[in-house]
Amino acid sequence: MESQRNISEFIFLGLSYNQNIQIFCFVFFLFCYIAILVGNLLILVSIRCSVLFHQPMYYLLSHLSSMDICYTSCVTPTLISDLLLGRKTISYGNCMLQVFSLHFLGMIEICILTVMAFDHCVAICKPLHYMIIMNRTRCDLLIMAAWAGGAWVHAFSQFSMIVSLPFCGPSEIDHYYCDIFPLLKVACTDTYITGVLVVANSGMIALVTFVLLFGSYVIILFNLRNHSAEGRRKALSTCGSHITVVTLFFGPSIFAYLRPPTTFPEDKIFSLFYTIIAPMFNPLIYTLRNTEMKKAMRRVWYQRCFQKRSIINFPYSVC
Repeated sequence: MESQRNISEFIFLGLSYNQNIQIFCFVFFLFCYIAILVGNLLILVSIRCSVLFHQPMYYLLSHLSSMDICYTSCVTPTLISDLLLGRKTISYGNCMLQVFSLHFLGMIEICILTVMAFDHCVAICKPLHYMIIMNRTRCDLLIMAAWAGGAWVHAFSQFSMIVSLPFCGPSEIDHYYCDIFPLLKVACTDTYITGVLVVANSGMIALVTFVLLFGSYVIILFNLRNHSAEGRRKALSTCGSHITVVTLFFGPSIFAYLRPPTTFPEDKIFSLFYTIIAPMFNPLIYTLRNTEMKKAMRRVWYQRCFQKRSIINFPYSVC
């Protein structure tokens, strides 16, 4: 690998050269990152410390929140520090690590969203057998399959193609993080075949995922005809939250990767949706329209506050 390159770091061109825009972006993305951490940790703790943790839908939601935190942490802290310090460089090793981490965690998130669609389908179509079909063992197996798929089906294949490319200059990447297409642009070799293989891998994943998601919601809509008006309202509310999250994350991802291997100025804007915007809105989407989630959050955090108050008032209490 060392003999195929003579550069030790890459330089990000970032989102803008304008100093005022960079200051605004620093404040805005810092707020977004804090909101992502607080919102997803709030969901994670509320589910883990309540009875919702034993329900398949919320068990999967807790894993989705964990992935949101990990996924956005691969990009956002680096972006914020670059905007603050004005130093927009990344070492070759960290760049390759970022490529692998983003595709690994992103693929896991896509798999979890697909499993959640299957969970909704089972809950609506087979309500009497729901807890048998979606038992904890099967949920764990599905999560493990998502991790395995993220690693072997997508991340390792994409990483192996990029890490084998020679980079001998220029080292400027027209992006705010290390992504595949911008790296193909600065590689000092013909990357046409590599680009086609990258698109083929991403296209296959996008097509299979789209078919599974579309098929699950066709089945759900078909079965809702036999439900009451109240049952249809609840089901559509739950599915509506999931469809919103899928659209925010999956829509820009399709634009970014399911196309000819080239770069566009709009890439950086679309990347913001699935790296920062979607993880920030996921907690709001899943809590504002979910009565059980709001009740669990009130119960967990009220109980914690009450216990702290009791300890302060009665420091020698056995409890």
